[in-house]
Amino acid sequence: MTPMPFSDDLNLNLKSARREQPMRTKAIRIFAALSVLICLQLGCAPVQTRPEADAKSAVVQELVKSTRSWNGERLPAYAQGQPEITMLRITIPAGTRLKNHTHPVINAGVLLSGQLTVVAADGQTLHLKAGDPIVEVVNTWHYGINEGTGPAEIIVFYAGVVDAPITVAAPK
Repeated sequence: MTPMPFSDDLNLNLKSARREQPMRTKAIRIFAALSVLICLQLGCAPVQTRPEADAKSAVVQELVKSTRSWNGERLPAYAQGQPEITMLRITIPAGTRLKNHTHPVINAGVLLSGQLTVVAADGQTLHLKAGDPIVEVVNTWHYGINEGTGPAEIIVFYAGVVDAPITVAAPK
């Protein structure tokens, strides 16, 4: 991965995108920019420098770029409607298993600390350690479990629409 210098060019590109792109594409661009900026602010992505980069310039490192979730399934099209970005910081205590749930919207995150295992209904499993990104499964029943000795903390970004759920719990 080649780091990219962060500059005012991003602002100019976002401004022109606002004029030229449909709303769904704007939501994608905003989602991506917010994800990178928040990760840099929280320190979840190691900052790398390039020799030619100015010492006062921030550097952006792409953590993940994918059209598929962690289990290999293609991501669905974005829902129609007013885009709404939700960002959650979730702390899962050691030994805790989350309830089965599904996400009707595309979401992605970065595990800030600890470890987390994500298990899909068909048994596919993903093991995350601090610093690992995840492109979550959509419309697939799954759960997370912290099998570590300390809390797991993850930041998750959801690309939803107003008045629609981002997570649905399994019926009891």
